[in-house]
Amino acid sequence: MTLAHAVRHPGRRPEVVQLDSFALEGGEAEALRRLRTARQLKTYRCTTLMGEGDYQVAQFDAPPVPREERREALRWSLRELADYPVETACLGVLDVPSDGLSGRAAGVLLVSAAERAVRARAAPFEEARVPLAAIDVPELAQRNVAALLEDENRGLAFLHLDESGSRLTLTYRGELVAVRRSEITTRQMASDDPERAARARERLVLEMQRSLDNFDRQYSHFPVSKMVLAAYPRVEGLAAELAENVYVPVQEMDLAAAVDFPHVPALRDPACQARNLLAIGAALRAGEAAA
Repeated sequence: MTLAHAVRHPGRRPEVVQLDSFALEGGEAEALRRLRTARQLKTYRCTTLMGEGDYQVAQFDAPPVPREERREALRWSLRELADYPVETACLGVLDVPSDGLSGRAAGVLLVSAAERAVRARAAPFEEARVPLAAIDVPELAQRNVAALLEDENRGLAFLHLDESGSRLTLTYRGELVAVRRSEITTRQMASDDPERAARARERLVLEMQRSLDNFDRQYSHFPVSKMVLAAYPRVEGLAAELAENVYVPVQEMDLAAAVDFPHVPALRDPACQARNLLAIGAALRAGEAAA
């Protein structure tokens, strides 16, 4: 279990104040029970993330209904996507930024999960009597970090890879525009089999080319200024290989460019940053305008 604590000071850069990992001896609820006392978790606004496979993020045209009715209007759009009763689905709706000039319908991102999955995610916190302020999804945690690394009035492509897969987000002015997921992992690219490793890298490069081309076609009014890469474990030479094959500059993530962490010296290491990206992103969560 990873515990991250971040604070946002008005007019100043965000600060990561704590970052620790703990073994899950006795399960998640038991670990939270210990941390509730040791770290006084009751005094914090706690956020946790849904696990991969327990939720969906899909894009739709915004329904022509009042804002407060959008959730119910979109609920039935899930019938072809969900394998659980849509009547009980937990939903969140996020606006996709628009230039207001293209004449196309405004878009929304619909975040959905089965009620049972959300209850299961909350259960260890309830058992440990740790209050939850929010249950978020990894895409929005990644968005929270990407928003800090954007160039002004430019879109940012952010690629996060680890041993479970990869996630590419497009953000603009701090808002999530699009998401692409892949099953390509850092483990595949670090394989002892040179051919397997080369195939994984080739697949990733091809997927990034296609995704960026797709972003350019669909969201040409959000010019992408760069791609940021965060990979754990680090894949030697991957940033340079991507830079040679995509049309935007590629750089490895450096949180020090946007976040302070004087009390967490381990974050000077890019590998530590990439490993804990989602925990830090969750801790950076602010009030959402979702409806």
